Amino acid sequence: MLPVKLGRFKIHAVLIIALAFVLISPAFKLPLAPDAIIELQNQRFTFIPKEFYIARIDDERSDKALIGRLLSVKSGAGKTDETLKVDFKGGAAAALKKFTDNGFTADKSLRPVIIKLHTLSVTESPLANARADGRISMAITFGYDRDEDFIKLGDYSTVSTYQRNTGPAQQVEPLLRNAIVNMLTYLNTWMNKQAATNIKLAKGVNIVFTDYNEEPEGDTVYYDVNRPLTWADFKQKPQNNKFGAEVFASLGYNERVKIVNGVVNVKLDIKVYLPKSACWVRYDAINSNSLTHEQHHFDIVKIVGEHFKTWILAEKLNADNYDGPINMAYFDALREINALQKQYDTETGHSTNTYRQQLWNARIATELHELGIKPAVDQAAGLN
Repeated sequence: MLPVKLGRFKIHAVLIIALAFVLISPAFKLPLAPDAIIELQNQRFTFIPKEFYIARIDDERSDKALIGRLLSVKSGAGKTDETLKVDFKGGAAAALKKFTDNGFTADKSLRPVIIKLHTLSVTESPLANARADGRISMAITFGYDRDEDFIKLGDYSTVSTYQRNTGPAQQVEPLLRNAIVNMLTYLNTWMNKQAATNIKLAKGVNIVFTDYNEEPEGDTVYYDVNRPLTWADFKQKPQNNKFGAEVFASLGYNERVKIVNGVVNVKLDIKVYLPKSACWVRYDAINSNSLTHEQHHFDIVKIVGEHFKTWILAEKLNADNYDGPINMAYFDALREINALQKQYDTETGHSTNTYRQQLWNARIATELHELGIKPAVDQAAGLN
């Protein structure tokens, strides 16, 4: 059999067959074309948003083709009621965005709010005397975009009913417009109430530091420039090892958060502390040089605690993620403490290298003084 060259005819035949398959396939649905179009009329709102503007409206309805079906006028006596498939001019999302843009001037210095439209429908059923019983349903979620994520702020849903004489679809426009205005009024009221206290709406972060202390003093000693360590603080039984004394100074913090006028106020109570019950000294090591050495272990934690504050203040903290940078700075501080404590003990031979100890005494005194701290232990040692 000789091959047949169909050329364009072959292509046209393939397209016709494909189109026929699409049209008869039960899984395929052509979008319904509206019988009538409703055009929202311009309306200036009675309020001007002070906290937001509508950046975008996303149509997330399962059926975006129509907003519903309305009853038209009966064509004659004994005729069944005819329904009209209706939609907004330009589609629901575009019509609502145009309506809001005309309702108030968007102030783009405010928060950009996104509305996700889940439901917007109008349906009617027949009543006697050419009357229609109608139902308007609307449901939205509103929020904003952060990076690639949608941050949900809230939800709104409503159902309203009405009755009217059957007639042109445009008759329902004032009712639909009223439902949309009510939704935007709710959004405006919600934003006004939440703006000052909702962390998702906060515009900035303010950090305040305090140095934690405790009165009366218990087992824990919190760093105080006027309260240097004494041998009486070494409560634990002396350990059987090569060192003469040991302290376990640590860094921590308490965090309290309060939102005031749209600003996240973060109060960090910095804890530079050591437990007396974990400190010990052997009798033969009780002397002023050993006590100075142990005090400087405490001072090192205080110095790094001040670094911790500086690192946090240098960060541009966002209201939606201020704890992340704070936690990172804290772990950096713990690593620095660990490194400095090891360096200090290694270079001073745990206070046995007198020359190196004197260098560290001077270094720590200088760093504390630069931070505005003049510890009593240095004063006693003549390191002013």
